[in-house]
Amino acid sequence: MALEVVHEFTGPMPTGVSVSHGGRIFVNFPRWGDEVPATVVELREGREVPFPDQRWNSPSSDDDANAFVSVQSVVVDPADRLWVLDTGSPLFRPTRPGGPKLVCVDLSTDTVERVITFPPDVALETTYLNDVRFDLRRGDAGVAYITDSAGSGPNGIIVVDLAGGESWRRLHDHPSTKAVPLEVFRPVVEGAPLLERPADGEPKPVSMGADGIAITADGTRLVYCPLASRHWYSVPTQALLDRSLPDDEVGEQVVDEGDKGGGSDGLETDDAGRLYLTDYEHDAVLRRLPDGTFETVAHDPRLLWPDTMSVAEGYLYVTANQLHRQANYQGGQDRRRKPYHLFRVPIDAGPVRLR
Repeated sequence: MALEVVHEFTGPMPTGVSVSHGGRIFVNFPRWGDEVPATVVELREGREVPFPDQRWNSPSSDDDANAFVSVQSVVVDPADRLWVLDTGSPLFRPTRPGGPKLVCVDLSTDTVERVITFPPDVALETTYLNDVRFDLRRGDAGVAYITDSAGSGPNGIIVVDLAGGESWRRLHDHPSTKAVPLEVFRPVVEGAPLLERPADGEPKPVSMGADGIAITADGTRLVYCPLASRHWYSVPTQALLDRSLPDDEVGEQVVDEGDKGGGSDGLETDDAGRLYLTDYEHDAVLRRLPDGTFETVAHDPRLLWPDTMSVAEGYLYVTANQLHRQANYQGGQDRRRKPYHLFRVPIDAGPVRLR
């Protein structure tokens, strides 16, 4: 399937993308060192417009609960609301209460209708909120599941009850949420081993844990993967939601879904029960069919670090941001070459509707 260029980015590097039911496209740019005029934008007629406005993109501090600090992911839920996942961690700094948050924007009015912050025992100082998925069929108002991909602290899954905003950690530092050592997984991107290579000091393995996340179409299992692993895992959503269940018993229900053929950043699902995965080692997007077989959705040399996907109205959208060419992986030299890209490719299934 041929990739179509939706947008070229000539400023900061994007990570997340999400497309509304009406075709509106939202993108975010985490504050990792680039100059970021707005950490969340809407693409309008080829322009990157701060969303919902510039004020929300102008934080006063890293713990500003009323502005976006450094956004890693944006996701449109089944009710066509945009949720903004704010790490509260520019340059991967330690978090402070008020910074890490989940913000809901009403797309009918383009106004913030809700802010959910996390207590310090849920969003730890080391926490890096990475990606989020929603199931509105659970509880009174639905639930959200968030990956904590911290590179220097415990990893895990954060569960949010959207009715009251209460949140809790699950699979706290479980092996399935952790980066695996080099003797188990040695990623190769553009023909070179992927390592953290500071300007000064010895190279070291990539340490980011639970990153990509998806909910199966029937809502019964959560699928996730560490950034530094070729394996992906699933766990019953009911186990994550049952707060009476000890966390070690939740961990006993985790299933290793096997080797998916490459390292993945993003995961996604569709309503046909297919699971999509980016493959940053092979410039590709794959999908696993319900019968367990894999097929290629896109393979293109321009897919340099396919990051985040969004399934919308017969298309799969994916950002490609050359993450591996950043200075911290290249001995202090920034080898990224603009523009970065948002692509889309047609698929034969519509978006997931979790109701």
